[in-house]
Amino acid sequence: MPRTNPRELGLLADCESCFGLCCVALPFSASADFAADKDAGQPCRNLRDDFRCAIHAELRPRGFPGCTVFDCLGAGQKVSQITFEGRSWREAPGSARQMYAVFPVMRQLHELLWYLTEALEIEAARPIRPALADALDRTERLTRESADALEKLDVAAWRAEVNELLLRTSELARAGLRGGERRGADLIGARLRGADLRGANLRGAYLIGADLRGADLRQADLIGADLRGADLSGADLTGSIFLTQPQVNAAKGDRATRLPAALTRPAHWPDTAARPAGPRRRSSAGRNRR
Repeated sequence: MPRTNPRELGLLADCESCFGLCCVALPFSASADFAADKDAGQPCRNLRDDFRCAIHAELRPRGFPGCTVFDCLGAGQKVSQITFEGRSWREAPGSARQMYAVFPVMRQLHELLWYLTEALEIEAARPIRPALADALDRTERLTRESADALEKLDVAAWRAEVNELLLRTSELARAGLRGGERRGADLIGARLRGADLRGANLRGAYLIGADLRGADLRQADLIGADLRGADLSGADLTGSIFLTQPQVNAAKGDRATRLPAALTRPAHWPDTAARPAGPRRRSSAGRNRR
């Protein structure tokens, strides 16, 4: 059995070991999430010479809440310290273009490692554990390829291959549950307060601004679900499948929100619990959108 501890696999972001790659390599546009425009490869105006953020403690009030949502899952330090052997884009300007190109590829590989690590811990997935373990090992080896190999990697094709295993894992984990098939559903702003979504397939669902207060999301497949602004106050997400920290960071919640053990409550969530949502029930909005 390969390593399945996120820390051992380097899937926890270590900004002290990164060259501020998310603040340089990635673009963003002026919006509710970012106070200004920035092109890919252009250092953020708030990036200091030591690769730290000058307004890290004030990102939200200063108009950069999008930065508090992003998580590279350890890809930044892998590219900085292993792929480019500790030489920054400032020390070696000639490597900057390739470093910026490799970073998003590594981010996708690390996301796959996160999903595969979780899949290996799901008891119902025991029948396919050998295939999952092999995929994890192959993905981890890809993250240690050269910069040239990573830049040329068809990461979309590899994601598609791994996704077949993740789909099968989800089916096994949700077998016997009646949460409904809502893959890719448009649930933007849906009234799902107290909804029984246990075991639901919400892969890629649009839950932007949805009211999920007090909802039961145990064993729900949330891979790729857009939870921006969704209200998870009092919701139960324990045992939910393929939920990541960036998704949680993008949502609203409170002290009563129950999260999987591998995830942490975002610092911007209030310490107080919202009013109880009442008994769980299926909402009419949810039924109409199936």
